[in-house]
Amino acid sequence: MPDQSKPAVYGGQAVIEGVMFGGKHVNVTAVRRKNQEITFLEVPKHDKRWVNQLRRIPLIRGVVSIIDASAKGSKHLNYSAEALADDEVEPEEREKQKEKQESGWSLTLILGVAIVGILSFIFGKVVLTVVPAVIEDFLFKNAFSSTFLHTLLEGVIKIVFLLAYLWGISQTPMMKRLFQYHGAEHKVISAFEAGEELTVKNVQKYSRLHYRCGSSFMVLTVIVGVVIYSFFHWDNLWERVYIRLLLLPLVIGVSFELLRITNSMRDIPVLRYLGYPGLWLQLLTTKEPNDDQVEVSIASFNRMRELDAEMESKSSAELSTLGTHLDPVKG
Repeated sequence: MPDQSKPAVYGGQAVIEGVMFGGKHVNVTAVRRKNQEITFLEVPKHDKRWVNQLRRIPLIRGVVSIIDASAKGSKHLNYSAEALADDEVEPEEREKQKEKQESGWSLTLILGVAIVGILSFIFGKVVLTVVPAVIEDFLFKNAFSSTFLHTLLEGVIKIVFLLAYLWGISQTPMMKRLFQYHGAEHKVISAFEAGEELTVKNVQKYSRLHYRCGSSFMVLTVIVGVVIYSFFHWDNLWERVYIRLLLLPLVIGVSFELLRITNSMRDIPVLRYLGYPGLWLQLLTTKEPNDDQVEVSIASFNRMRELDAEMESKSSAELSTLGTHLDPVKG
């Protein structure tokens, strides 16, 4: 039996003009509309039994969790994007676009938003794995023979590549606001974990940085990759790339476990420094939110907690029927 006294651990993600939070039974996104109204997307969690079983297996649970988060997160990101687009058109044009969408065949319609999210994640990981290896091989192929030094330089190039990319996109107005909502998400979780009442004033007191974040995970995959790849020798570029792609699930799995460990050790004076590289990266992936953005984050979190409590009180039979109607967009 699970420990009922154990405090709940929540996570989330920023979306366009809003925040998504994941609870035990439901994922909720709150979005600020152009008329200042806050609307919600509420999606129940109905994970397959075999998925939940895989989440209990060390190393494997990391890959499963990351792919699952990419699939579910893409639906909420798509909702926020559609809300933004809907706010930018006149009512007459909105009806025309709706008819066009219903009759058209888009990539998202064919594959499904979840699959597109998974494919985007895989593509991003492959690019960030392959490109630095190719660049390092081109620049330093004959400079020395040490596999470890080549792998270490590859890791440095990967970090530079990642930092340059994040800095570049953070200069655009839309991404800056997205990173502000990312900061608002972290502040709400930190305030909740500290036992604070979730008011805008209370939440704003907390840091926009948080140990349990995807940004920390990105840094860990680079560090872990350098260590794991160093144990494998290659004779040419294609063999080098092949080995990295083959070992990518292992790198993700080990990084996920280390992230769990560093988060659990963040209150230990010396060991807490293990999580600092991820916090430093969050200086790029988060920005200080304004009060309106924090308000949206609080609304999302409170609604998620409210629905979780309602669904927790229902029997398993009742819970299985909620998925047929609980996916409203409401103000």
